[in-house]
Amino acid sequence: MGNAANVRNFIIAGHAGSGKTTLSELILKKGGAIQRMGSVESKNTVSDFMPEEQERQAGIYASTLHCEWKGTQLFFSDTPGYGEFFGQVLSSLRITDAAVVLVDAVDGPQVGTARAWKLAKKRRVARYGVVSRLDRERADFKATLEIMRHNHGRNVIIPLYWPVGKEQGFERVVSVFEKDVPADIADDVAECRQLWLDAIAETDEELMNRYFENGTLTPEEIRKGLHGLALAGSTIPVFPVSAAKDIGVDEMLDAIRDIFPIPLEYVPLEGGPDKVSEEGDAFGIVFKMINDPYSGQLTFIRTVSGIFKSESDIYNISTGAKERLGQILLVNGKTTTPVAEACPGTVFAIAKLKGPHIGDTFSSSPGVPALPRIDFPTPVMSYAISAVKSGEDEKIITGLNKIAETDPTVSVTRNHETHQTLLSGMGDQHLAIVAKRLKEQFKVEMNMDTPKVPYRETITSNGEGHYRHKKQTGGAGQFAEVYLRVAYNEPGYEFANEVVGGAIPKNFIPAVEKGVLEVMSAGPLVGCIVENVRVAVYDGKYHPVDSNEMAFKIAGRRALREAISQARPVLLEPVMKVTIHIPDSYMGDISGDLNHKRGRILGMSVEDGLQVIEAEVPMAEMAKYATELRSITQGRGSFEMEFARYERVPSNVADAIIAAHQSEAEEDND
Repeated sequence: MGNAANVRNFIIAGHAGSGKTTLSELILKKGGAIQRMGSVESKNTVSDFMPEEQERQAGIYASTLHCEWKGTQLFFSDTPGYGEFFGQVLSSLRITDAAVVLVDAVDGPQVGTARAWKLAKKRRVARYGVVSRLDRERADFKATLEIMRHNHGRNVIIPLYWPVGKEQGFERVVSVFEKDVPADIADDVAECRQLWLDAIAETDEELMNRYFENGTLTPEEIRKGLHGLALAGSTIPVFPVSAAKDIGVDEMLDAIRDIFPIPLEYVPLEGGPDKVSEEGDAFGIVFKMINDPYSGQLTFIRTVSGIFKSESDIYNISTGAKERLGQILLVNGKTTTPVAEACPGTVFAIAKLKGPHIGDTFSSSPGVPALPRIDFPTPVMSYAISAVKSGEDEKIITGLNKIAETDPTVSVTRNHETHQTLLSGMGDQHLAIVAKRLKEQFKVEMNMDTPKVPYRETITSNGEGHYRHKKQTGGAGQFAEVYLRVAYNEPGYEFANEVVGGAIPKNFIPAVEKGVLEVMSAGPLVGCIVENVRVAVYDGKYHPVDSNEMAFKIAGRRALREAISQARPVLLEPVMKVTIHIPDSYMGDISGDLNHKRGRILGMSVEDGLQVIEAEVPMAEMAKYATELRSITQGRGSFEMEFARYERVPSNVADAIIAAHQSEAEEDND
C-alpha cells in the first residue's frame, strides 16, 4: 500500500499516566480511523482492548495502530508506561523510526520518561518530546521544559511550538518561527527561534554563510534542517499538547508528516542492511505476536525493505522454514483491515504462520541475511510454581511456554540445584497477569511461592575422612573401607586416585567417585552443590568376596562427609549486581533499605535527571524487591539485576539457614 515516502512509523512512549492512550485515540479520530474517541475510564479505547488492560485501566501491551493524516500513512504504537512491561517498549522501538515521548506537564519527567529517552537513544532513532496534559491544574510548560533542559541540555531540548495560556486557559500553540506572538511569551519564542536557526545553520557551511548574509533561513531550509537534526539525534523538538482539549495535536501531526524520518532512512543495525529500498527482496522483522480468540495466532511484522505481497511465498530466515504469506492485515487494536501489499515502514499482521518467534526475520527470498534479534531485558523476579491440582504440571508448562512465545520477558525454567520450576518476569504485577492469562486461556491454576535460594557449599581448610562399610545379610555381605583427603581447590572439583599397592582395586575407584559426587551434589550443610574441592582417595581395604561397587560408593560417600566436616565447611550465596533508577528524593530511603539487605553500594550517578545506584545485594534479599521498590518510591523507581558471583554467607546468617534446613529435614523424616 502506498509508497515509503508517504509512510511515518513512530511510537508513543513515556511514564504511566502521561496521556499516551488519550493522545493515540485523538490521532486515530483525526485520521478517520474511528468516529468517536474512547477513554481509559470508559474501557473503550482502541489501544487498551485486552481484558486485563481494561481491568487495570492501564496499558500492558504495545498496541499497533494505523491511520492517515493529510495523505501520509501513520503507523504507530501506544506503549505501556509501567516498568514491568517495558519489554513491550523495546520490541516496538526495534521496528520504529522515531520515538514520541510524553512528559506530564503536572508531574514532570518520571522514571518511565527517562527509560523511554534512554532506550530510544540507544536504538538511535529520532526523538521528539510532547509536554502533555497542559490543560490541567498546576500544569506548567516552562517549568517542565526547564527540567527537561537540565536533564538533556538547552541546545538539545528545543520547543517547536509554545503554548498560549495556562491550565484551563490554555487555548492554542504558536510556532516559534512566527514573529507575531503574544507579548508575554515573545522572549521565550524568540530564544527558541534563535536556538533552532543556529543549530540548523551549523549543519552545513553553505547554509551558515547564507544565514549570516540574510539573517534568516527559508521555510524549506528550516524544514530540512529540523528533519536532519532530529534524525542525527542532536536535538529533541518539543510540542506542547492537550489531547483532552484538542490543542496542539494538529501542529504535532503536521510535524510528523513534514519532519519525521521516512522509512527509507531506517536506522541501520549491526549485521543488518546498510541501505533500505522499495526495490529488491522484501524483508522484515517479527516484533510482536498475540493469540487472538477469533483469528488464532497473529504475527506482527515491520517491512524493513522491499514490498511484501499478500498470498505469496515467504521464508523465515531465522529458522530456514518456507511459509505461505496469507492476507496482509493492517491492525488498529483488535480491528484488522486487509490490504494487498506492505511497503517499507508498514506494520502488518499475518494470521496462522507455522512457527514464528519474536525477533525472526522474514523475507521473500531465502538468500537475505537475518536481521539482529531483539535484546530483551533479563527477568528480575521469579516464583516457584506447582500445579494446584495434581497431574496438571505438564499442562501448566505448555500454557506458560505459549504465553512466553508472545512475551519474551517471561521465562519458564527448571532449577536443577533447587529442583524447582521457576516462572520469571519483570515483577509481581507482570507475573500475576501471566498467572491470570494461564487460568483464563488454558484453564489451569498454579501455586506461586518464593523460590529457594541456590546456595553453594565449600571448605576453607583441609580435612580427612575414613569410613568402613561392613554388612552381613546371611549370604554374600558388603565390605569396603575408604580413606579420603579434601582441600580447597580454586579451579573447581577434582578427584584424584592416590591409592598405592592395590589397597583398593582400580575397578572400585569409579564407585568411590560416584559416592563422592553424590555428596558434591547435595552437601552436608543445607543439601546444596559443593564446589571448589579437591578429593583424593589414598587408602582403603577390600574383601575378595564381599566387596562390590555399591559398598565402595557408600564408603566413599560417608568418608567424604566426615572429611568435609573437618575442613571448616562454609555456605556460599549468589550475589546480584543491581542497578536502580530513582528520583533524587528517594535516595535516603533506598540507600537505607539496601544496607538493611546486606547490600554494598558501589557507585552513584545521574542519568536523564534520575539518580542511578549501582549495588551488589545477596539474591536472598531480592526475592520481592520489585514490590518493595514500587512501594518505597510510589511506582517511580525501576531496577535491573543480573548474577555477579557467589560469596560466603556471614556466619550468623548461615547458622539460621542451616538450622532451618535441618528442621525441615527432620519434619520430612517424621
